[in-house]
Amino acid sequence: MKTKLYDKELGTITLQTNVRAKKYSLKVSNGAIVATMPPGGKIKTLTAFIEENREALMEALQKYPVKKAILDDSTDIQANTFKLHIFRTDRENFYMTLDKGILHIACPKETAFEEERVQQLLKAFIEKALRHEAKRILPSRLDELAKQHQFSYTSVTIRNTKSRWGSCSSKAHINLSLSLMLLPDPLINYVILHELCHTVEMNHSERFWQLMNRVTDNKALALRKELKAHRML
Repeated sequence: MKTKLYDKELGTITLQTNVRAKKYSLKVSNGAIVATMPPGGKIKTLTAFIEENREALMEALQKYPVKKAILDDSTDIQANTFKLHIFRTDRENFYMTLDKGILHIACPKETAFEEERVQQLLKAFIEKALRHEAKRILPSRLDELAKQHQFSYTSVTIRNTKSRWGSCSSKAHINLSLSLMLLPDPLINYVILHELCHTVEMNHSERFWQLMNRVTDNKALALRKELKAHRML
């Protein structure tokens, strides 16, 4: 048996019977109360037990509040080439479509967004879309900027890096993060130009920043500061 009880102070309380339970018990987890009774227990006794422990439950709820979901059906993200739209549906499975500049992610009606598995699934959907768009956009953007500013590089790879927007090896191989597709065009160009400049200057010396200023119309430091306000996937 499992049922729900709503209390103005304690919120929604789950009342349940557990065949292994030998006594009445209360548990607070993720901002919610679960009240358990053994087989043959009475709802009236269980609710009285809750009332006896109201003060302790209030303290526990403050100590263990609801974990806010990072991604849910209220999340508003505008990536470079698409807007995120997470919504609930009557279908029983999760699915995604990227259509006309909107990444639609459909979730079953009863989805608990605070669950870690749900967060990981939504993140995987977004990563897949960002990777698709990064491979479609970034190599040609890199080639265009390299030709415009007379740089040369050997190859380019798109990766889901966690700490760097991009990197350049001593052999002029450039790695670009798929998280670049979360940025506006000026910052994407800044990162790409940053790595192209490293094909000439492998450090961050004064000569490197002089080169960066030359290819960004003296906006290198301003763009660098703006980039720091953005987060990777």
